[in-house]
Amino acid sequence: MPTLIRAEGLTKYYRRPRRYEGAFGGLRTLITRQYDEVRAVDGVDFTVSDGELVGYLGPNGAGKSTTIKMMTGVLVPTSGLIEVDGTAPWRDREKNAMHIGVVFGQRSQLWWDLPLVDSFTLLGKMYRMSEADYRRRLDGFIDLLDLGPFLDRPVRQLSLGQRMRGDLAAAMLHEPSILYLDEPTIGLDAVARDRMRDFIAEMNRESGTTIVLTTHDLVDVEALCNRVVFIDKGRVLYDGSVVDLKATYAPHRTLVVQLASGFTAARAAELLGPEVPGAVIADEEPTLRIRFEANRISAQEIISAVTSRCPVTDLSIVEPELEDVMRTLYGNRTIAV
Repeated sequence: MPTLIRAEGLTKYYRRPRRYEGAFGGLRTLITRQYDEVRAVDGVDFTVSDGELVGYLGPNGAGKSTTIKMMTGVLVPTSGLIEVDGTAPWRDREKNAMHIGVVFGQRSQLWWDLPLVDSFTLLGKMYRMSEADYRRRLDGFIDLLDLGPFLDRPVRQLSLGQRMRGDLAAAMLHEPSILYLDEPTIGLDAVARDRMRDFIAEMNRESGTTIVLTTHDLVDVEALCNRVVFIDKGRVLYDGSVVDLKATYAPHRTLVVQLASGFTAARAAELLGPEVPGAVIADEEPTLRIRFEANRISAQEIISAVTSRCPVTDLSIVEPELEDVMRTLYGNRTIAV
């Protein structure tokens, strides 16, 4: 697939006046000519291919939003290269804007005092959409996002979930080839989050929209993204698939065994002993947990050993959660691209 987004050595530095303490610290800070340099993005390299749905992740202050703003043309890089569909976003902002859609979870592109439908009408004019294309797209979003009940309501009267649905429709109205989503599910309830996730997946699958998603909700990532890019302190820590990420940083799985009535977990652990390669944990009756490394032994081998020695009523495999993987990744601070 062709590359739509390319970043090479992408860097963004900020300068801020050095602060001084003491009785006259405020005055000295005001008139000083000394500055501290803050590296928000520090030599980031990655590419995004046409049709990909990529999670761009990291802790607060890692540089995610700064990168998104450089890709949208809002910020000018200090150094390095950023190209979006062959265009430097900050050099040709109008051309870039015609091919992208953006949703910032804590900001809105809708007109606050106007009915929601009026915002869509204005955006259709701004993007020079034909009346037929505008109606086709809007009607589709009314069905997909269930906008009908509040289409004529002023934006200021909408709930957060309703406004976010409106923002998503506004970002996609002109059929952009690239969609940037910066915390699109922040503050939403479970039902609203599920609706947003379904819409994002639909746009990627049916329309082939390339999507870059930043979020702290790791359920979003596991539900939507096949590939993730983790950054911290402005630098890439990991770029690859979610499956490979778990295999590298959290290779352990847990087999949860429900034993037959009257057969104790302690007795099962005794029978299994060294025969089963893994940490055998006698849990609350009648549950036995066996922790093993999936890259060294298959779950089938563990299950065969257990069922041949113990009466079992149920089995399940517990996968590591992405949140635990992130803790390991950021704890190690290891570059693994």
